[in-house]
Amino acid sequence: MPTAVSERFLRYAAIDSRADPASTAQPSSAGQRALGALLAEELSRIGLSDVEHDATGCVSARLAATKDATDAPAIVWIAHLDTDPAADACVTGAHEIPAWPGRAVKLGDGAGRLSLRDTPALRLARGDDLIAGDGHARLGIDDKAGIAEIVSACARLVHAPAAPHGEIWVVLLPDAHLGRAAAAFPREKVSARWGYTVDAGALGELCGDSFNATRASLTFEGDGCPPGAGYERLVNAATLAALFHAGMPRDETPEATQGAEGYFHLESMVGNTERAELHYQLCDFVAEGLACRERFLAERAAAFNAELDRPRVTLAFAERCRNLAGMQENGRRALALARTAMADAGVTPRPAQLRDCSIGARIGLPCPGLFTGGFNVGSPRECVSVQAMERAVDVLEAIAYRTARETAPAR
Repeated sequence: MPTAVSERFLRYAAIDSRADPASTAQPSSAGQRALGALLAEELSRIGLSDVEHDATGCVSARLAATKDATDAPAIVWIAHLDTDPAADACVTGAHEIPAWPGRAVKLGDGAGRLSLRDTPALRLARGDDLIAGDGHARLGIDDKAGIAEIVSACARLVHAPAAPHGEIWVVLLPDAHLGRAAAAFPREKVSARWGYTVDAGALGELCGDSFNATRASLTFEGDGCPPGAGYERLVNAATLAALFHAGMPRDETPEATQGAEGYFHLESMVGNTERAELHYQLCDFVAEGLACRERFLAERAAAFNAELDRPRVTLAFAERCRNLAGMQENGRRALALARTAMADAGVTPRPAQLRDCSIGARIGLPCPGLFTGGFNVGSPRECVSVQAMERAVDVLEAIAYRTARETAPAR
């Protein structure tokens, strides 16, 4: 069962690199720094140049073009070092399932299991070798599978290139789960015209469509006093925040929407009697849809204030990202290349919508999302197909060769 890519994945999964939302450090956790150091050393050993593990925790490296493809456009392969801060990390309990027959399998000693009933998409992996967690914690498939695939593709291209390829940059970013990855991207160093994020789902997924997203922060101001003297004096900011959220549309949340439907996602709520905060992520595939969500929230805040003794709610918006589909010529070229490369590798493309922000969109670089082979990502039942990981490496290699046939776009 073990392959170069699966062995790499298991080695990276053994490092707890969860992001830490309470930290202002760069990166936010020591685990990301440790994983980045390991990867920088590994990329250097493979033979990449310009390897850097910088102060933000970002790892970047360059794979030089072959001598007969120096005019090909440079591209970048992107993954992220951090895993979900809300999920426990499974660093020692990887569960290997050779040639999964499609029957339900219990994970570890917990209640978790893999089954087609719970996850119909697993039909794509029937007969594959699977790697799963222990049913309690997460392996960190998002995005250690993507990292393993990128590093494995680089090793192939260095040691046994089958055709000419252009310059390829590798960028492994910290704190994507905290929305800080784009700030760490080394724009002045990386000369790529477009790229690919390797962090999508099952075999063949190709994401060229992602959310437009805005972060909305509401601050509630209360009037504190001893609870025993609170009659007609106490204004509890935490209560105001709870009442506000209770009035949000319950059918427009991540757990109630799917496909092309947008949502309001309450990311965090903190506070006490005197001050409370609600932080939402507003997401929609259509720009006007996102604008409608922003207007709805602004109107709700104004109406809420109108019912109080004085304005106690303030609202601020911060743009997070725009839809990948809005990227122009280079974005279309990147998608077309990926489709052709998948065909070269014997993989059928499955167009998918990324129900999240794209790192590429945050950076401002066209970066369609490529599959990693993962299922149930972020769940205690997450797992990854070893064969799909190998095919992801094949696709990255095919993209390198296909891109070398392109003429560099005019500056």
